[in-house]
Amino acid sequence: MTETNVTWLTQEAHDRLTAELEHLSGPARTAIAERIAAARDEGDLKENGGYHAAREEQAKNEARIRELTEKLRHVAVSRPADDGTVEAGMVVTAEVAGDEMTFLLGSREIADTTDLDVYSPTSPLGAAIDGKKVGDDATYTAPNGRDIPVRIVSATPFSG
Repeated sequence: MTETNVTWLTQEAHDRLTAELEHLSGPARTAIAERIAAARDEGDLKENGGYHAAREEQAKNEARIRELTEKLRHVAVSRPADDGTVEAGMVVTAEVAGDEMTFLLGSREIADTTDLDVYSPTSPLGAAIDGKKVGDDATYTAPNGRDIPVRIVSATPFSG
């Protein structure tokens, strides 16, 4: 497992995602299968809206199960080192285009656990600063094509 495919999560977010996966894989999956079976028993499947809705719900449920399984397979819950290096799990203060902003570098799955803005390490800003140290400069290309300058002011481990 390389660092680029590891998702950093807080313990709270990890526990929430694990519980969601257990629910989707167990009771939710069973309930959907029962709705499909009941709708199938009603007869003609071509004009059976309940059957088609349940099959669509089943597809969404299975997609979320695959997403959570993959995410939890490559997860780090440990606290990053307090060495001033920007990486997932760090609260970063940076001057971005001359404005100071503070945010958490991590997975969108932890956005509900903090009041901080969360930027993914794979976002344009996150990718530009990942691995940089306090005092380093970087640039990233905004969606409008402009290069945006960034200076790292501080990087400390997220404490939840």
